[in-house]
Amino acid sequence: MSGNAIERARKTAEGLEHLSGFGNEHSSEALPGALPHGRNSPQRAPLGLYAEQLSGTAFTEPRSRNRRSWLYRIRPSAAHPPFTRTGNGAIRSAPFTEVAPDPNRLRWDPLPDPAPGTDFVAGLWTLGGNGDVTQRSGMAVHLYAADTSMTDRVFSDSDGELLIVPERGGLLLRTEFGLLRCEPGHMALIPRGVRFRVELLDEFVRGYVCENYGEPFVLPDLGPIGANGLANPRDFLAPVAAYEDEGAGGAESAEGARRGPVQVINKFCGNLWAADYDHSPLDVVAWHGNYVPYIYDLRRFNVLGTISYDHPDPSIFTVLTAPGADFVVFAPRWLVGEDTFRPPYFHRNVMSEYMGLIEGAYDAKAEGFVPGGGSLHNMMSAHGPDRETFDRASAADLKPQKVDDGLAFMFETRWPVTATRQAMEADHLQRGYDEVWQGLQRHFRS
Repeated sequence: MSGNAIERARKTAEGLEHLSGFGNEHSSEALPGALPHGRNSPQRAPLGLYAEQLSGTAFTEPRSRNRRSWLYRIRPSAAHPPFTRTGNGAIRSAPFTEVAPDPNRLRWDPLPDPAPGTDFVAGLWTLGGNGDVTQRSGMAVHLYAADTSMTDRVFSDSDGELLIVPERGGLLLRTEFGLLRCEPGHMALIPRGVRFRVELLDEFVRGYVCENYGEPFVLPDLGPIGANGLANPRDFLAPVAAYEDEGAGGAESAEGARRGPVQVINKFCGNLWAADYDHSPLDVVAWHGNYVPYIYDLRRFNVLGTISYDHPDPSIFTVLTAPGADFVVFAPRWLVGEDTFRPPYFHRNVMSEYMGLIEGAYDAKAEGFVPGGGSLHNMMSAHGPDRETFDRASAADLKPQKVDDGLAFMFETRWPVTATRQAMEADHLQRGYDEVWQGLQRHFRS
């Protein structure tokens, strides 16, 4: 990709302003007076704009779960030509029926480098998932690798919200609500149906995506933890309004005019559809509501753990939760448990776990699990530390230990994850993964 394009994206990403708070009722305007007051849909919206509501939940959802925003845009979303089917590339959607669900433990090396000229959408590669997109249930695990910005393309996902976890290279996300910068160590959440464009801040980017088909992600309830802990709501950052007024006679926007058609790609019921707009759909001048994109710095997660003995369940590392999926992060933390095996213990559970590594090393796997790679442990599959990690942790001096050399995460789901055919036949699938547990010896003494 052109170095000039990267520099422009980096310059734009510098000093972005944000709105703070998860689930808040935000409001923002790129031009003074663009937001109407006292009503959502006046007879004539300010500045000649069109009023439009974007709903992410049913109208009758309880107020605490209702998600919607009002957008004030240069052209209504309805002003577009017909969509036609386009190729899905390596994107797959539920139900996943290409291969039989596999109870074996699976692990992959990082996704291979893409062909030159691959942008974020073209670089999406589906590993697997569950549920049914037409029933709005379940989730999918994707990876992405790209070396080119989406200069003349915009993407939206009608099937679900997208939780993006960069592992290598930064992203500038231009959304209908404004701009967000998402670097490795951060996550971004793009709500269902929100249009966005991904521009690269580095020559090559790679990462992970959880596509949540069901109810939107929320912060987990804290229960006995109390009022504070885990992911603090104020650390989630939403964009301020910024618009493009391009094509069809539009004047230059604050970002500069870019003439010509814009291809808008919509993922709908598992397939990609495309239409060529004569203007940018990122033309929202003002907005208010609680259905918005976010970024979050995973290193700000307030880790809670044992200060006596035993290893707590990984549920205490939950950043966001939904009925069909959880997002869990293993952030820097202290280990102080007395007479305790400190890495994750051996376990089988009803949940299915896809784990990825953003940087460094993971304390339960001494080798083979590298940044950009991932493992899938389906429901009731036995897993835990490898032999080297077990031996080391069993003999360790149990003084306070700071774990700060790695950042791992997990997409967890209550249903089995069925891998795609391309994932099961991929060259970067590790065929000998089971061998990491074969060296565990018999120590039983009767």
